[in-house]
Amino acid sequence: MSIVLDSPTQASATPDYAAIKQRQQATWASGDYAVIGTTLQIIGETLCEAVDLRAGERVLDVAAGNGNATLAAARRFARVTSTDYVPRLLERGAERARAEGLEVQFQVADAEALPFPDGSFDVALSTVGVMFAPDAERCAAELLRVVRSGGRIGLANWTPEGFLGQVFKLLGKHMPPPAGVRSPMQWGDEGRLGELFGARGDVRCQRRMFNFRYASAAHWIDVFRRWYGPTHKLFAALDAAGQQRLDSELTALLDQWNQGGPASLLIPAEYLEVVVTVR
Repeated sequence: MSIVLDSPTQASATPDYAAIKQRQQATWASGDYAVIGTTLQIIGETLCEAVDLRAGERVLDVAAGNGNATLAAARRFARVTSTDYVPRLLERGAERARAEGLEVQFQVADAEALPFPDGSFDVALSTVGVMFAPDAERCAAELLRVVRSGGRIGLANWTPEGFLGQVFKLLGKHMPPPAGVRSPMQWGDEGRLGELFGARGDVRCQRRMFNFRYASAAHWIDVFRRWYGPTHKLFAALDAAGQQRLDSELTALLDQWNQGGPASLLIPAEYLEVVVTVR
């Protein structure tokens, strides 16, 4: 399993990306990310507005999960292809599309090796998806390759300073990241986005908030332990004492960030909204 990553620098070891991605696939296929993903739908809707999506445009959703950006784009009458490297997540997205009567193409694909010709799309989207690809440079290059000149890339990425950045930092204490792999939270840093996309695109970033709304810290932990791949796999890998420590540390973090008072959990989680206009 590949979890955290909070070091901003690239380690010297050469990562085995194929092995890392195989473990990542198993992680994201565990639990049921769709339970979490559907709560993030507003991020996909907001991202489609940020890229000024137009009806009829060819849209690629990369690392789509269960389809938040996919559905948002299809609701705006775009021609959408939804991709992920976990087939079960695409199946959940397809169920949602059928329920709404939306026309969407679903295809298994690796964000670091997209099976589409150069310039195939007007817009590429990803909501907290491509940020977890282990090879950021290759992933960014693929996004730039498949979007036509003048097209847009829209991304929503958790920031290292925000709540999810701190969650992943905590998880990394219990399950160290693979050698040589940078933090996924690098995608939430404006300077790093300039490095990844600035040579071939005009990059615009805006920090936004998503509010996690749960009944309590215990409720959040229960949902994420059951259904969110990284926490699901990590709890399963720990012995009883390790599970108790992780539960206690997550509870303390949740209590620290909670703005909902004693009767509920309300945690603002910062993410970086990124729009790249391809040159």
